[in-house]
Amino acid sequence: MNAGRATVVFVDRDGVINKDPGGWTKYDYITDWSDFHFLPGAVEALKKLKEHGYKVIVISNQAGVGKGYFKEEKLTEIDRMMVDELRASGADIEASYYCIHREEDGCACRKPKTGLFDKAREKYRINMKGAYFIGDTKRDMIAGANAGLRTVLVLTGHAAREDVDGWDVRPEYIGKDLKGAVDWILGREESQ
Repeated sequence: MNAGRATVVFVDRDGVINKDPGGWTKYDYITDWSDFHFLPGAVEALKKLKEHGYKVIVISNQAGVGKGYFKEEKLTEIDRMMVDELRASGADIEASYYCIHREEDGCACRKPKTGLFDKAREKYRINMKGAYFIGDTKRDMIAGANAGLRTVLVLTGHAAREDVDGWDVRPEYIGKDLKGAVDWILGREESQ
């Protein structure tokens, strides 16, 4: 991949692309496509990344599978439906990487560990220093920093702007939503 301009944007799923399932779905996970709702502006933001030549890679913890709330096949089906709907709208997801383990499993892929990022980096030969990670939690910001990425926090999921004051690892930018994050990335890259 190009070592100059950023060519990859990693994106968390729940709370960034779609409405976070916490507090309103059974088990607090997206266990069925009927629970998946794109956040306002998210499809357009992902379309904009595609139009500007960026590859989008989803990196998401989905411990509901490891907890037995839903099967990995269901996660794959939901992901496929998300990608199909995005492609029909002119957007795209290059790949999706999900950690299905519980926190206590001690795997290498659960954020804030970098196992999923490492898999994507190896497969797509990504220059991590020139890539971004957009997430909605402190865990996402730590994971992005651990992977050597530029981090962007969106306020459509778990974190509030005030939360960041107490964090050791701070995002490079805080956006209202995915659209704001993408606009910031594109503006930053175009000015370099």
